[in-house]
Amino acid sequence: MSLSNQSKNIHLLSRAGFGFAAKDYSFINSHSPKKLLEEISINTSPDFLDRASQESKDIAKELLAMKGMEKTMMNEQGDTKKDIRRDFRRQSNEDIRQLSIAWMDIMVNDKAQLREKVALFWHGHFACRDANIFFTQQLLHIIRSNALGNFGDMLKSVSKSAAMLGFLNNQQNRKQHPNENFAREVMELFTLGRGHYTEQDIKEAARAFTGWNFERNGDFVMKKNVHDDGEKTIFGKTGNFNGDDVLNMLLENKQTARYIVTKLYKFFVNDTDIDQGKIELLANSFYKSNYDIGALMKTIFLSDWFYDPKNVGCKIKSPVELLVNIRRLLPMQLEKPDIQLVFTRGLGQELFHPPNVAGWPGGKNWIDSSSLMIRLVIPRLIQDDTEFQLAVKTDDDTMMGNYMKEMRKTMLNNNRYKIKATIDWITVNKVFENTKRENLMNDIQLYLVNKQNNTNTQKVVESIVDNSSREAFIKSGTIGWMSTPEFQMG
Repeated sequence: MSLSNQSKNIHLLSRAGFGFAAKDYSFINSHSPKKLLEEISINTSPDFLDRASQESKDIAKELLAMKGMEKTMMNEQGDTKKDIRRDFRRQSNEDIRQLSIAWMDIMVNDKAQLREKVALFWHGHFACRDANIFFTQQLLHIIRSNALGNFGDMLKSVSKSAAMLGFLNNQQNRKQHPNENFAREVMELFTLGRGHYTEQDIKEAARAFTGWNFERNGDFVMKKNVHDDGEKTIFGKTGNFNGDDVLNMLLENKQTARYIVTKLYKFFVNDTDIDQGKIELLANSFYKSNYDIGALMKTIFLSDWFYDPKNVGCKIKSPVELLVNIRRLLPMQLEKPDIQLVFTRGLGQELFHPPNVAGWPGGKNWIDSSSLMIRLVIPRLIQDDTEFQLAVKTDDDTMMGNYMKEMRKTMLNNNRYKIKATIDWITVNKVFENTKRENLMNDIQLYLVNKQNNTNTQKVVESIVDNSSREAFIKSGTIGWMSTPEFQMG
């Protein structure tokens, strides 16, 4: 059975954005999917998101002034360089928390929904942790600016960013003693995927990337004195290759287009029922367009098969998607915006802190018995302002556990929280102002889960709905449907 125009638009906003906003509900009925896609496809260059505190800026200046001095060198206050670095990491981590909140606010409010949703995908694809707020901001800006642009341009910019070079240890990659980590992840995670290169390709590519480094201010620098300028053989080609040559070879390999398209298909279309024929067609188009991301996304979202019922409501929302979706559906003011990080961290997704170099696995990995229960009670916690406890999920990568050790000092398992949110129910009520009372339950269900066949769940919601007034019905029905397993899907 084909979808109605309304259902198509709800599905489109769920995948190409973070769900429809209550204030923009009129677009659902008045626009075609093509017109709606144009509305959310604003591709202007985003403003640089700066959440570096003055304290971080001052400490960074002090460290820069002490460049080249011994670690034990003291400043006028008697603090050692080691102490100053510790203070910088502490403040930088707090600034990164504020950067996370600021980006989530943009996901909620910005009209450029497609750009931010695709940027969230790239944030997981180019998984990276860095305790330096300046390097983290720089990488985020690269991803957001190139989210709908050219994949090759983004790959090269990300590969030369201070955050990624540091994260993948390329500052330790020197001639005579090459470090293979950077070259391996560029091939395995960023371009070709596992199994499409040899160990010899990795070894030779690592030599090509020797000398790629960064200055303390985050600028890329090529250190020629540690670069291996000898002849190398990579993918069957021999020459005096450098890092740029390797990236160009990867882009020339059609497997890169196939790998990227497969990941995009799983993220935006369906991660359990993957149509290899469509993957191949999309990969061919992507490759021929010289990796035009915006054109690829448009092809996906305007294809009839994207709206096949099997692709609707089949993906589990990530913690960030879930929280942002709730905030768009229920416009609200949060007294303490940091509470969002309590939930996303507790549910296993913390922006700028992926669990490992492969990023978040997604899919069914988002759900277990404890996380599902947390997800189901979030809407009611927001509505009722009930005090709750929430434990932090453990970090699954021991090499990157330092940040979590710091977090556990400030967020113990017995901490108690309150959301303290003020919901704008007037705007929510307007969504259903033209709906007859007898059709309210069906319409609430359609807007929130885009399905009309959840008979058993509907009976459960109906059993707890407040019939004392139209407003009470909408409020309790909305919270009721948002507290169902179906709402976890999008």
